[in-house]
Amino acid sequence: MGCVNRHDLGLLVLRAGTGAVLAAHGAQKLFGWFGGGGIEGTTAAMEAMGFHPPKHSALAAGLGEAGGGALLALGLATPAAGAAAAGAMAGAVAVHAPAGFFAQGGGYEYPAFLGFTAAAIGLTGPGRYSVDHATGHAFNQPWTVALAFAGSAVAAAAVVGRRARARVPEPEQF
Repeated sequence: MGCVNRHDLGLLVLRAGTGAVLAAHGAQKLFGWFGGGGIEGTTAAMEAMGFHPPKHSALAAGLGEAGGGALLALGLATPAAGAAAAGAMAGAVAVHAPAGFFAQGGGYEYPAFLGFTAAAIGLTGPGRYSVDHATGHAFNQPWTVALAFAGSAVAAAAVVGRRARARVPEPEQF
């Protein structure tokens, strides 16, 4: 391939594909594009799924997917983009977990795959064919990796934990 670096080209393809899928899912949630419910429909769905406050949860999910996906596709602020998308997918995994692993039964296979892929890209870095590389990695520093993933993990644990506590039935009193 001459002067083209296969490693960096592979990261570009992986980033662009994963980022586009995530951005499209987020656009469904935020804008109602591609057959999605928009923010109103997503808010209602979040409430039905036990996420509170539902509108904040809808915005966080939509922004994590659309924003994280767009940034991943561009290779811009890659650690934060990967962490945001992975955190959003942690919430989706929590929703689908009761149905088991495989997607054909409504399971968490697909959101888990997107989350792991986004996290791997955020940890690995964007490669040479990216906005981060073109800007001298101004938004892709080692400390941003730790901060972004720690923040995303804390936020995802708080949201998923709050939902789980809200969904636990009250014990019957005699």
